Amino acid sequence: MAEEVIYDRTVCVEATAQSTHTPAHTHGQKRSYQTRGKTLHSSLRTALTHSQRLMANKGPAYGLTREVQSKIDKKYDPDLEERLTDWIMAQCGDGVGRPEAGKTGFQNWLKDGCVLSELINSLYTGNKPIKKTPSSGMAFKQMEKISQFLNAAERYGVTKTDMFQTVDLWEGKDLAAVQRTLMALGSLAVTKDDGCYRGDPNWFHRKAQENKREFSEEQLKEGQNVIGLQMGTNRGASQAGMTGYGLPRQIINNN
Repeated sequence: MAEEVIYDRTVCVEATAQSTHTPAHTHGQKRSYQTRGKTLHSSLRTALTHSQRLMANKGPAYGLTREVQSKIDKKYDPDLEERLTDWIMAQCGDGVGRPEAGKTGFQNWLKDGCVLSELINSLYTGNKPIKKTPSSGMAFKQMEKISQFLNAAERYGVTKTDMFQTVDLWEGKDLAAVQRTLMALGSLAVTKDDGCYRGDPNWFHRKAQENKREFSEEQLKEGQNVIGLQMGTNRGASQAGMTGYGLPRQIINNN
């Protein structure tokens, strides 16, 4: 018999079977095993479907949760959405299509992970980081693709502080974080300048490049002879020619 235990978006299926004392290798025991296997498989499918319903059919937020979510939603930039859409279409081609204007349309466009996979693959000339697979309507397949994009973006050079979480996109928790990740990815592509970037370079700013200085032994020795300002100096402003405190100002020089 299988019983279903649900803990906050996690569905666990615990299957318990009663042991029997029938002789081994009997037809009745084989039929019993087959029946239990079918029951467990059916329970797993039911649990997965219920898990998807829990993630898709969420109730509205109230109180402090709603206030926090409202502040997060206000960080979403519609102008930035248009710029990112233009870049993704220029980078991946017209095959990805143009989403409906607005936050919901932008989320639905990227939610299944296919457009994101096309985007990160277009930034590589050789082996592609994500294998091309057909689009799927199953929740865990879509979230798996989003996770693959995040891993590939991190290997490309996007820092962890610029990365969004899978739920930020799939559940629409923080689409402003998705915009930040895509902006960081575009800036890296422009900065690398390896011929893979397509679109207007002015859409993104170039990241600062490392500029190492190398000094010879003679230059390093000369630097040791320089007296630092913390040691004091006899140059610059001084009190020479100033009247002492408390004395009247001498208008006429009697000397």
